[in-house]
Amino acid sequence: MGTIWVVLIAILALIAGVALGFFIARKYMMNYLKKNPPINEQMLRTLMMQMGQKPSQKKINQMMRSMNNQNQVK
Repeated sequence: MGTIWVVLIAILALIAGVALGFFIARKYMMNYLKKNPPINEQMLRTLMMQMGQKPSQKKINQMMRSMNNQNQVK
């Protein structure tokens, strides 16, 4: 009877640890990506030039706004 409780508590502690670790890691990554965005205007301009397009500031602003809106929806 005593070993059942030990196993049950161990399983519950494992599940709680996994859930807590997931949420902490998720929060950390969201803060990291907010502080260090993966793509900035200069990177976008370089990417467009490599694809053979002449990037205008209007088009770059539009694409940045679109990417920011997409990130906020998630």
